[in-house]
Amino acid sequence: MQKIVLLSDTHSHIDDKMLKFIEPADMVIHAGDVGNVNVLNQLQNYKPTVAVFGNIDDAEMRTKLPQCVIFNIEDVKVLMTHIGGYPGRYSLGIAKKIREEKPQLFISGHSHILKVMFDKQLNCMHMNPGAAGLFGFHMVRTMLRFTIDGNKIENLEVWEMPKNHTITNETSNGFF
Repeated sequence: MQKIVLLSDTHSHIDDKMLKFIEPADMVIHAGDVGNVNVLNQLQNYKPTVAVFGNIDDAEMRTKLPQCVIFNIEDVKVLMTHIGGYPGRYSLGIAKKIREEKPQLFISGHSHILKVMFDKQLNCMHMNPGAAGLFGFHMVRTMLRFTIDGNKIENLEVWEMPKNHTITNETSNGFF
């Protein structure tokens, strides 16, 4: 059994409240718009991390991260990209990629809107963790935590934090 934290759209921000939610996880998955290499390094030094680059990530991040990644967690095949859409409204080429790869879990970010839904047509769970960072139109910062046990995705938890909560320099790492 693996405990996973899924986040996206950190936009160069990570703080102690986020790290507290990540602490019990075995693995971190970041669905793009990391923002800078310092956030990526902090996550990678904290927990094993799989990430993709997003549309705001610079050339340095794009040399370190793929645009799309396929990997397994236990018996669950995962396909992840930053701009992917969601069931019924996938981005160009994503439904075709899901049909070809047949993942049990498709992950995307970009929208800043938390969505977890099952695509009955493609027989695939879709997760978008919303946005964990401070930049964007979202009013609540969100992340997901769940377990993968064999081929089962279970125990989904949602982390929410008002975007306007007070952050000290101690927790902001100076990234905003």
